[in-house]
Amino acid sequence: MLPTATSSTMASDWAPSTDPEQARRDIARFNGRVDQACRAQPAARAWVRGALHRQGARRCPVRLRRLSLDIILRYGDALADLFAAYPDDVVFAASYDIFLGYQRPDAPERVDLVAALTGPAEWTDEWGTRWRHAAGGVGASTVAYPLNDWAALDAFLQGMPDPHLPGRLEAVEPTLSRFGGHLYFAGMTHLLLYERLHCLRGLENTLEDLYQAPAQTERLLEALTEYYLGIIQAWGALPNVDALFMSEDWGTQQALMISPAMWRRFFLERYRRLFDAAHRAGLDVIFHSCGNVSAIVGDLVDAGIDILDPLQPEAMDLATLAREYGAHVAFSGGLSDQTLARQTPAEVTEAVRRTIDLIGGACRNAYLVGPSNVLTPEIPLANIEALFQACHAT
Repeated sequence: MLPTATSSTMASDWAPSTDPEQARRDIARFNGRVDQACRAQPAARAWVRGALHRQGARRCPVRLRRLSLDIILRYGDALADLFAAYPDDVVFAASYDIFLGYQRPDAPERVDLVAALTGPAEWTDEWGTRWRHAAGGVGASTVAYPLNDWAALDAFLQGMPDPHLPGRLEAVEPTLSRFGGHLYFAGMTHLLLYERLHCLRGLENTLEDLYQAPAQTERLLEALTEYYLGIIQAWGALPNVDALFMSEDWGTQQALMISPAMWRRFFLERYRRLFDAAHRAGLDVIFHSCGNVSAIVGDLVDAGIDILDPLQPEAMDLATLAREYGAHVAFSGGLSDQTLARQTPAEVTEAVRRTIDLIGGACRNAYLVGPSNVLTPEIPLANIEALFQACHAT
């Protein structure tokens, strides 16, 4: 997900809670119920792993727990009921939120996740990037950057966050203890190389830097690569982690943000190093990029990704992807979150069936069925129910 806030059009009969404490209780109740439902289902780890490695499976595995906080607050128990009836086959878990980042226990000011992402808020993450969330929006946007001036590069590199900090992945351990070994478990790390660059420099500066400051950009990229090699090592040291989800948005809905040649010059071999490190640690690589990344899918497959996410149907030709790469890589996502609010339940059902036939049929069910981004509260509950039923109907 790009670090930009996109306002959700809320339904006229609902507005987000203004009480963070009540919101926190509601979210905790929801998560408890969904966790219980997922844990109660038969073990799925082995068959899901086999499916995603194109060994054949009787159906496509499902991931629907891709939710904004606001959709949990709007539908609460009704949404939890759907997960109880149709539990996910996988668990994706991050030790800290993409927008808040890791917060040390001894940090002078700790940002509350629920309060920050359900109401108006600003905060600074451990990298020095300033973020803002607008009430009624999804995610957060960057508003100030620690490396506005390349003259500060040396000092920044000396003070970069430490990937080996004790406790950095501690928050994920309860989830891992509940589900590891039972369901296919994917750890999550966000804002990899390119996204972290523009969180540090700003997007406009980053795009100019590739042409006007390549030496400084290379130095920073090398430092970031070493940082994420440390993060991969930490995830690999945890038991029963099957995959690492690496998020890096490269596409608009029309094309890459930079030329494929420039992408290959600065990023391809660094990604290969990261993917190789994940494989050495026994982890599948799930590479996430929103938008149209058709021009580099072949490069990503060659560099070693195992699963490509999220396959936005508005941005890419899913039939071409399935035909050209279905024998080499698994897919995840593929169901448009952008149209769910406007469709009828019957149209939702048909879109899911069509996508499963298209992608799953081309790669022996090596397709993790689910939305191509987070589900948001303007989606009618009837459409969400149709989505759950259709995804689990195979």
